[in-house]
Amino acid sequence: MKKFFRIIAELVAEGTDTDIDLILSKLEIPTDDKLGDIAFPCFLPAKHLHKSPQDIAMELASTLKPPSEISSISADGPYLNFKLSRKSVVEEILSEVRSKRERYGSSDDYVGQTVVMDFSSPNIAKPFGLGHLRSTVIGNSLMRIYRFCGYKAVGINHLGDWGTQFGKLICAYNLWGDKDKLKEDPISELYRLYVKFHKEAEGDPSLMEKGREWFRKLEDGDEYALTLWKHFKEYSMAEFDKIYDRLGINFDFQTGESFYNDKIPAVINRLKDKKLAETSEDALVVKLDKYDMPPLLLKKKDETTLYATRDLAAAIYRYDTFSFDKLFYIVGSEQKLHFRQLFKVLELMGYKWADNCYHIEFGRIKFEGEEMSTRKGNIILLEDVIGKSKRLALKIIEGKNPDIPNKDDVAEQIGLGAVIFAQFSSRRIKNISFSWEEALNFDGRTGPYLQYTHARLCSLERKDVGEMPTPPNLNLLTDQREFSICKLIGRFPIIIKSALSENEPSLIASYLLELASEFNGYYQNVRILVEDKELKSARMALSGAVKIIIKIGLNLLGISSPERM
Repeated sequence: MKKFFRIIAELVAEGTDTDIDLILSKLEIPTDDKLGDIAFPCFLPAKHLHKSPQDIAMELASTLKPPSEISSISADGPYLNFKLSRKSVVEEILSEVRSKRERYGSSDDYVGQTVVMDFSSPNIAKPFGLGHLRSTVIGNSLMRIYRFCGYKAVGINHLGDWGTQFGKLICAYNLWGDKDKLKEDPISELYRLYVKFHKEAEGDPSLMEKGREWFRKLEDGDEYALTLWKHFKEYSMAEFDKIYDRLGINFDFQTGESFYNDKIPAVINRLKDKKLAETSEDALVVKLDKYDMPPLLLKKKDETTLYATRDLAAAIYRYDTFSFDKLFYIVGSEQKLHFRQLFKVLELMGYKWADNCYHIEFGRIKFEGEEMSTRKGNIILLEDVIGKSKRLALKIIEGKNPDIPNKDDVAEQIGLGAVIFAQFSSRRIKNISFSWEEALNFDGRTGPYLQYTHARLCSLERKDVGEMPTPPNLNLLTDQREFSICKLIGRFPIIIKSALSENEPSLIASYLLELASEFNGYYQNVRILVEDKELKSARMALSGAVKIIIKIGLNLLGISSPERM
């Protein structure tokens, strides 16, 4: 549709003496396609033309001479509506998809720009819970979208591998640890110790002080504490890597909080030089009262650092290393205040690039309506969720298509697709509730529904083994539904651009559902593999284009597209 948007923008610019790029930014797709295929709200030129938007729309509708790509122009209140030539739309869009294939919708607009993304970031010595899933899959999808649009995207897994909790864990291990259990099932044992520590501390508050003391030793370089901490980290990374491998996620850097320990003194010195750091109630803080925020804590009274201090050091290191154009923190909404404080302090330190730091926030996830808490021990393991999803998918496959080859691999793809797509079922800022019944519904607004549509399209191609006219005669696609599908395909590059500008992968998910629904309605009512070779070739070109778009879209969400289901 990009070509048609440009044609309309040039036409309107000529009639209103308005900047083409400004017009392009205002063009819309009407919710009711009976009005038109593309609309221009005439508010933009009203000021310099000294006319009402309604009058401008009426005047333009009667004076503009449409080129062959536009079949009609009409006014509806302040809107100027353009209906496109069916022949032009079908030919232009399907030819472009056939030409670009898996690169359709991609862009070179941002080549030379760098975005650094901090996402996933689980805590070591704890299981990879469902709570970390949203950051992980949203970050992975945004990485793919940004790279698809030309950015150099750098993915960082900022592991929670430092802090008071490790003092608590060392204390717990000394009191109740089991070496054999640690070797046999390290993450379960470490998690057991973490939960037990907090439970025991409720009756014995002195345990908290012992935990803080062990963290002081860790920060001071105590050999025993460091050795134990390194073992905890190695065990955790081995488990995390298994999860990331299943999800198909790779990071450019896995630098945890501990990586920035030796960079903190320089940060503290700069804050003191700028007269930003001060002592308050025996703690080192940056006061932010002027900006309606509580102080940012840098060091506790026992001189141990906090994650905010390490976040300051990390942001500075990332700019020095990558000279980023944007830095994203893909972290839950509950951390909103922390990032407001962080960005403000960076700005006060004199870093102009602080304006290019963004908190990409998202809502909570409930599992079948249940909230999760690591300390209380009611964490839901992501590995267990994926495993159950795969088992349920395998059961569905055996009922629908028991003879399918590579059943286990397909079940893994469907199971993962269900879990991942559920994270994009609504805009990221909203809370979501994960339900097996909804997530694995092959007929609902789900990942498996899209995967099944893709597999159906692949099946069509396998059945079509005869010789086909090349290129296909697209003029034969005269059905209204075919035109509607072509227009939807043409919207795909616009959707990707919107997903990028809003950092909102759910826009791609919603679009794919709309496209699949439109195509499946067409498939049920129109026979594609007809005797007429030319007509069959044209309809297969349309089907092939839909298949390509679904595969690209699912890939941008981090989901596989099985060819058989």
